[in-house]
Amino acid sequence: MTAACVVAGAAGAVVSHAVTQERHDDRTERVQERLAAFHSRAVRGKVHLVVLLPRGYDNSRSRYPVVYFLHGLPASSGAYRGVEFLRRALGGLRRPAILVAPQGARDNDSDPEYLDWGPGRNWETAVARELPAFVDSHFRTIRSRRGRALVGLSAGGYGAVLLGLHHLDAFSVVESWSGYFHPTNAEGSSALDLGSADLNRRASAHSFVNALRREFRARPTFFAFYVGRGDTRFREENVRLDHELDSGHVPHLFKVYPGAHGQTVWTRHARQWLDLAVAHLRRQRSS
Repeated sequence: MTAACVVAGAAGAVVSHAVTQERHDDRTERVQERLAAFHSRAVRGKVHLVVLLPRGYDNSRSRYPVVYFLHGLPASSGAYRGVEFLRRALGGLRRPAILVAPQGARDNDSDPEYLDWGPGRNWETAVARELPAFVDSHFRTIRSRRGRALVGLSAGGYGAVLLGLHHLDAFSVVESWSGYFHPTNAEGSSALDLGSADLNRRASAHSFVNALRREFRARPTFFAFYVGRGDTRFREENVRLDHELDSGHVPHLFKVYPGAHGQTVWTRHARQWLDLAVAHLRRQRSS
């Protein structure tokens, strides 16, 4: 990516909805999969998403917590559809939850890093503001930060952490799976220069550490990040953030797991990590 980052304005209204597929599978405790889309002012077009609904959703009046899951980058426009491992994990959770996996890239814009770049490319606004507004208006969700988690893997882990820290009013759980904490190029090998010191600072999770103890007291937040022991790209930065948070006495959970940077690690631990996220969210039993 070479364009300079531009901070976005207010989130636009969500105006359209389409459900195009529903799937049931007894092997995953009847998790339902629905495809939907909304018109985003932030990216000036449709944002597609997969919604996974827990067993019993149709026969219940309960409101459910929601896990928003961000896929890795660079990616195609259809990468959000790769949720089979999440669907299986969701079916085995101890507490029911909705999982939403939104589109985070286009075929001609494969690595926007979940940032706001300017009109038509404001992915942060689309994901952190417009998406929850859409989901809350079409599904039985807990419509507050106490019922929302933001989770992602690799570049999606970066997006989850940065957007979560930018929008603590909207999310009470933030998890990164093998992610990083400052914007990088498509290979994950070097940092992106967004055009100014202020923009670079705002796009780095490290810049927020000194304020997080106070912020987490004001808005209780479960903040966790995990990485593979053999992840040669991102393990070092995960360890660095852990040390920074420890030094600042910021409550968090950090664990290193066997494996490298790949699907095997994520599939093996998806249920455990989602269980942790959902355990810190509230369920409301009546609508």
